[in-house]
Amino acid sequence: MNQTLPPLRLKKNEERRLRAGHLWVYSNEVDIKQTSLKDLEPGSAVRIEDARGHAIGSGYVNPHSLICARLVSRDPKYTLDKSLLVHRINIALSLRDSLFTAPFYRLIHGEGDSLPGLVVDRFGEVLVVQITTAGMERHRDDIIVALQKVLKPTAIVLRNDSGSRQLEGLESYIDTAHGRLPDALVIEENGARFAIDPLGGQKTGWFFDHRMNRARMQQYVKGRRVLDVFSYIGGWGIEAAVAGASEVMCVDASQTAIDRIHHNAGLNDLGDALASLQGDAFEALKNLRQARERFDVVIIDPPAFIKRRKDFKEGLNAYHRINQMAMQVLNKGGYLISASCSWHLKQEQLRDTILKASRHLDRTAQIVEQGHQGPDHPVHPAIAETGYLKAFIARVLVN
Repeated sequence: MNQTLPPLRLKKNEERRLRAGHLWVYSNEVDIKQTSLKDLEPGSAVRIEDARGHAIGSGYVNPHSLICARLVSRDPKYTLDKSLLVHRINIALSLRDSLFTAPFYRLIHGEGDSLPGLVVDRFGEVLVVQITTAGMERHRDDIIVALQKVLKPTAIVLRNDSGSRQLEGLESYIDTAHGRLPDALVIEENGARFAIDPLGGQKTGWFFDHRMNRARMQQYVKGRRVLDVFSYIGGWGIEAAVAGASEVMCVDASQTAIDRIHHNAGLNDLGDALASLQGDAFEALKNLRQARERFDVVIIDPPAFIKRRKDFKEGLNAYHRINQMAMQVLNKGGYLISASCSWHLKQEQLRDTILKASRHLDRTAQIVEQGHQGPDHPVHPAIAETGYLKAFIARVLVN
């Protein structure tokens, strides 16, 4: 055992959740009489112990965070270092290699891949890294070296600008840590091509999590008129057009996103099959309804309306409004594809939102498919927060 690590002693019985599979230690679970949290440096390695001093494993600590420690290994002789990173990255890569024929996917999904605080998206020979905890930030250089050893990428970008870093007391920055980005970075998904921006785009530049849901969407759009709301750079809408939709309209508040949608439409030779509307989603849907525009498929994939628990009531109302407004521009028997990335909104709550919106309009909704994040976003079965994405495909009938 690694006796050189400072101990993080838990209160009596507080180890039960960890032994059951969880990876997080909350600050109120620590026996501060035995462990002086203020003496531990943010990101430093610790030996996590139960109240009797028996080792649970090794991890890293941040005394300034509500989640004050994260378990890295259940064998305390192994700590977070370059060797462990290489091992875990190889394990994660083996899963993706078994699932995908092209190198476009999320390579590391934090706790889902036993690397809490680390996200890596792979765009061919370019890797985009997000570090969200002080423990992972301390090993930033080891992460870069490990990724180079396993994958030999031409470029590694650090997108360390997420809001969660503030909770860990970390600065926000974007940097190219290795190599040089190509002049144009193009990915492929479900038969479509997209130019992405890993430095200036949202998150890492692309959202791989809806890959399987977008693939299922393609079964419903051939020969149909499609509306893609909150389109970003056109993931849903362009894949709908590639799958044979007769017409696609993409809506986004960002003019930059609209410009990229049309660029990506050109990459896929879509011609006049795709149009766009720049503006607020709620206003756009209101205006489309007033103009008596109707669509056979409406896709609603908004940003998280519920980012924190205290936002739940207001966010739930926003989900209800946007789903109801989407139904109001649907043709009879049309399909609503409704998604949420808000972890605080459970799958059954999104389903109930669809139900209530349909009944408010005196319509009947049939759930024909249910979706979730793709297999490159594995869910840790003990940590509900790792399973955040949900989606429904509903047929909406007029009574």
